[in-house]
Amino acid sequence: MQRLSLAAIGTAAVALLATACTGSSPAPQANDDATKPVTITFWHGWSAPSEAAAIDANVKAFEAKHPNIKVKVVGNINDDKIKQALRAGGPNSPDVVSSFTTDNVGSFCTSNVFADLKPFLDKSGIDVDKTFPKALQDYTQYEGKRCALPLLNDAYGLYYNKDAFKAAGITAPPKTLSEFDKIAKQLTKEKGDTYSQLGFMPNFHGYESTTGHFAAMWNPTYLTPEGKSNLAGDPAFANMLKWQKNLVESLGGYAKLEKYRNTFGDEWGAKNPFHTGQTVMSIDGEWRLGMAKDAGVKFDIGVAPFPVPDDQADSYGKGYLAGTIIGIATPSTKQNAAWELVKYMTTDTEAVVNFSNGIRNIPSTLEALKSPNLKVDENFKVFLDIAQHPKSNTTPASPNGGAYQLTFQGFAYQHEAGKVPDLAAGLKKTDEQIDKDLAQSR
Repeated sequence: MQRLSLAAIGTAAVALLATACTGSSPAPQANDDATKPVTITFWHGWSAPSEAAAIDANVKAFEAKHPNIKVKVVGNINDDKIKQALRAGGPNSPDVVSSFTTDNVGSFCTSNVFADLKPFLDKSGIDVDKTFPKALQDYTQYEGKRCALPLLNDAYGLYYNKDAFKAAGITAPPKTLSEFDKIAKQLTKEKGDTYSQLGFMPNFHGYESTTGHFAAMWNPTYLTPEGKSNLAGDPAFANMLKWQKNLVESLGGYAKLEKYRNTFGDEWGAKNPFHTGQTVMSIDGEWRLGMAKDAGVKFDIGVAPFPVPDDQADSYGKGYLAGTIIGIATPSTKQNAAWELVKYMTTDTEAVVNFSNGIRNIPSTLEALKSPNLKVDENFKVFLDIAQHPKSNTTPASPNGGAYQLTFQGFAYQHEAGKVPDLAAGLKKTDEQIDKDLAQSR
């Protein structure tokens, strides 16, 4: 599942806020008769042939159970197209919408472009606490308003080249960051002003080596109970940035790493640096297993939870979680029929398991995670375990989507490059900017 860049998240969030500020259409009453013949439109973001085929198979199974409801499926839709269509409304807008951008749930809920699902859940007798893992419940609601449900899940862990480990005499993946740093250095082979092999790419532009994915290992608190930015208040953020910068320096320094990073191929293609052996370890999601296989990777791949801070060794096994969300478009006049599709795709165990098997993402319900029909190998099980770890976590929703993450990551770029003389003061100033942005979005 291809994740959106933080820049794209920020753009979509700003656009959604503009929708909220200029006013959105009032929510139609869900008074359509879902037992009568009807056609609903479902927009999703998947584009790869195998992913689109899995979606189509799920929809056909739904139509077989609900022969009166026909679903028009439109793929490869991003959040910009979603917000434009839902702002405009009309007969060409979708009834059901899915998005890869969990960070925008706060914007979707506060701008009312996604309908409140509580009445539908109550009507169907669905207890979210008994249906979905806690972290997934958290990223599909904002301030008590649930305007989305999880549609599969992503978990992030450590990928490593078993052949390179064996050649270096390393017998097991690291569990703590001190072990990780030592192995990353041991596996790095410098060659003049570049590398013939890099143990790990720590720079924040290094694909999935993001502030959010790293910070998750400290279980940080991004926002105070009052909704204020907490970067300076929670030591987790400073500790993460210090760890990352120390690793950057130990592996040759920011400039040298950036030069090497510029030789990397596309993250989503066969020339991903982990595929090619340019890096020995990487942080990535479960989807990389299928992509590496499709790329014809020649070495034996190992996966494990990402290492944790040494003083949190007892929390090893956790990781960052995200996923796809799905909801009902507020302008839709077919909300009851739309709910039938949303309910089926998100809570029917067979549907969730089949979709998980089809696109190799983590199931998003408690029952599906335990299903004997789930296709699980040794590596995929690692991600299933991360997804169910009690200390796995995600970035919280906010009224301006992922904009606060974009601001924090911008600061992190400056810090790793050695342009921040006072970390504490820099985090405090970043808090002030995030608070200003949040205030403008409310």
